[in-house]
Amino acid sequence: MSNHDDLLVSIAEKVESERSNQMPLTVVVPGAVITGRLAPEAVWKARVAEVLRDSERLKPFAELFGPSGEDGGRGGGRPTHLHLHVARILQGSYGLPDTGGMYRVAIGEVSSWTLGELSYSDG
Repeated sequence: MSNHDDLLVSIAEKVESERSNQMPLTVVVPGAVITGRLAPEAVWKARVAEVLRDSERLKPFAELFGPSGEDGGRGGGRPTHLHLHVARILQGSYGLPDTGGMYRVAIGEVSSWTLGELSYSDG
């Protein structure tokens, strides 16, 4: 999808400006339906870095997710990606991973979306 959805970009901008990580969102991208909560890019990166630092094997990658300026590395422009946490890829009636994950989704790849998280079975 080459055209960005201006309303979705505006929602991402609001999440960034309010520093909120509570906006529930479900998106459809090629090959997947992902449901979770939007987070500001800097908050999302900090959490990913924390998880990586806790792993001896993956620790060297943590620095890639470190702070890169006040704007979270976006260069002050409009958001180009959504940052979802406590997110799951829906597969049938199940959400994967069962503990929730951290997903970065290009806004240009979103074909449809809805506010709210879709329900799924945990087992």
